[in-house]
Amino acid sequence: MESVAAVFAGTAFALFGAALLIWTGARAVHRAPVLHGVSPVASTALTTLFGVVFLALGVWCFTLV
Repeated sequence: MESVAAVFAGTAFALFGAALLIWTGARAVHRAPVLHGVSPVASTALTTLFGVVFLALGVWCFTLV
């Protein structure tokens, strides 16, 4: 039963991380602000970092299955 939870959590983390990376990349390509009121470099770097972390967390969850 724990494998079902690991698959669900892994899917949720991986989808969120991938979507965050795609969204950040699209905003960066169009030179649009990732977060209003914050330095463009800092916001792009921070969202990229969190996207990679969530994607890695999803992959880690899949290794528990």
